[in-house]
Amino acid sequence: MTVQITTLDNGLRIVTDEMADAESVVVGAWVGVGTRNEPWNANGVAHLVEHMMFKGTKKRSAYALSTAIENKGGSMNAHTSREETAYYARVLPEETANAIDIIGDMLRNSVFNPKELDRERQVIIQEIGRDLDSPEDYAFDLMYKLALPNQKAGRPILGSADIIARLPRSAITDYVARYYTAANMVVVAAGKIKHADFVGMAQKHFASLPRGKKPVDDKARVAGGVTLSPKEIEQVHLILGFAGPGYHAKTDYYPTQLLSVVLGGSSSSRLFQKIREKRGLVYTISSSHSGLKDAGIFQIYAGTDPKRLRELVPVMCNELQDVRQNITRGELARAKAQIRADLLMGRENVMRRAEIMGHQILTYGHVIPAEKILHKLSAVTEDQVQSMAQKIFARKPILTALGPVEELEDYKKIAARLAA
Repeated sequence: MTVQITTLDNGLRIVTDEMADAESVVVGAWVGVGTRNEPWNANGVAHLVEHMMFKGTKKRSAYALSTAIENKGGSMNAHTSREETAYYARVLPEETANAIDIIGDMLRNSVFNPKELDRERQVIIQEIGRDLDSPEDYAFDLMYKLALPNQKAGRPILGSADIIARLPRSAITDYVARYYTAANMVVVAAGKIKHADFVGMAQKHFASLPRGKKPVDDKARVAGGVTLSPKEIEQVHLILGFAGPGYHAKTDYYPTQLLSVVLGGSSSSRLFQKIREKRGLVYTISSSHSGLKDAGIFQIYAGTDPKRLRELVPVMCNELQDVRQNITRGELARAKAQIRADLLMGRENVMRRAEIMGHQILTYGHVIPAEKILHKLSAVTEDQVQSMAQKIFARKPILTALGPVEELEDYKKIAARLAA
């Protein structure tokens, strides 16, 4: 295993994954906060902070930050999720010190200029509008709100236009001061890099970062229910979800991942073959399992012609009934092979390695070797996956539909089909 970790005196973890044959390095900082940690009156502040980190520091303008990386052929980006925010740059190896200097400057010295903030509000409000015009994205926002009712983690990552428009600068500075601390951050490098060299580079910019504390999250509670959002569009975007295990579920997590692949993880999966290929009821259908630290949501997404809804839903329910009793050795072997290939092929990608390290250290406190993950997946049996299906699909469904929903069966009838 090529992963090495050093912890500074302030609690900051510095982790590297050396890839001797790589031609690039991904450098980044993963912060253990997201939508779940926002104040109730500041939904969207995590994502707004992410944007504002690129808008100027005490010594660099926004333009200078971007050109410092791009003038050397590199690229820089960031993303916000419900529990994490990440900042990263991909550069040539000789530019590693420059990249960590830029990211350190952004995270330590951003000034959050009021004029830049007002401009960025408008950018994010347009981004929110774009998502509202994207039915699939909006349907998933509705699903999270339904599944995590009255919880911070259930709110949209982008926030709402009215909150973003009036969020004061102090909300940003308070959020950064509270959460952008050494105990809640991981500095990462993957690619052509020596651990000792990178520790020296990172220490220069992050050793004085305040220790702080990791955030304490309210316990997530996944609930069932229904949300129907009528809209005059060409398709119905349907999500059928169920409470699932979180990242820390020791015995349930891997069987659930395999169940997701068996059901709708590829073009050879049950749902794709039986609903799209054999019946032509959808263009898109897939299943996935999204996790939080302490909870998860197993979800099936389908996009269909409104006229096919009455035929689609019973077939979906039948497949969820059948998979509780009937998973073949061949199906499970194929699912294991797909996850194994995805994991091993991903190890060729410097960005993928950096993402995995940042996420795993924030979530588990250590990096899980790929061999250990593959061993756990290999040990899962058909009975364990069927048992997981029985447990998940017996729970109260989370039904979200966006579009012309008049032909959709009543929620109680769908729940009865699944309970039969």
